[in-house]
Amino acid sequence: MAAVDRSLVANLPMFAGLSPADQDELLHEARSIRYPKGTAVFDQGAEANRFYLLLHGHLRVEKTTPQGQQSVVRYVSGGELFGVAQAMNLTQYPATAVAAVDSIALAWPSSSWHRLIAKYPSLAASALQTVGSRLQDTQARVMELSNEQVEQRVAHTLLRLAKQAGRKVDTGVEIDFPISRQDIAEMTGTTLHTVSRILSAWESEGIVEGGRKRIVLRDAHRLHDLAEGGESIQARKHGL
Repeated sequence: MAAVDRSLVANLPMFAGLSPADQDELLHEARSIRYPKGTAVFDQGAEANRFYLLLHGHLRVEKTTPQGQQSVVRYVSGGELFGVAQAMNLTQYPATAVAAVDSIALAWPSSSWHRLIAKYPSLAASALQTVGSRLQDTQARVMELSNEQVEQRVAHTLLRLAKQAGRKVDTGVEIDFPISRQDIAEMTGTTLHTVSRILSAWESEGIVEGGRKRIVLRDAHRLHDLAEGGESIQARKHGL
């Protein structure tokens, strides 16, 4: 297995503050794995025998309910820890992680988790930050599902995704991984028909630009206004 170049990770939070020797030692314990687009890194309910750092690409995290309903719960971008079930005292992965694009991750055996976080506090800090961020995101989505109209939820979701993985293009900010309208429907607790109706209306108004699994935010300011409860599609249609 080829060694990972330290320069690829030296500026990531997990490695920040470590000496070059410590960085090399932590990398030496990791295995670099490529995941072609559509490949599962791990499956929900499988034994959590590894934890990971995504070096390149994007992952889609999916969760299936006991009733068999599947939903996209979040995306993972380069530089993020994921699959840290040990940090939550879990022995199984609580969701499935799938490569949304060709991706590369570093993997460490779960059996080394406690030893590594004791030796490298930055790893423990990164794991705590990751778990905290996931909890905040979950809480925000619960509040949105409980209190917001669908149009607001879709706007908030697109803004979050653009903040996480936005790429500046000529027409605005593109979400830098393939995402379908069905994915957005699952993330916002609504139907594909509703999301299609909302995005089509926004496209006609120049707020977003769509394509095959591609979304560009053309007018982020208007999208933010909609997320905060601005006028609805129906109100705009009727000039209210």
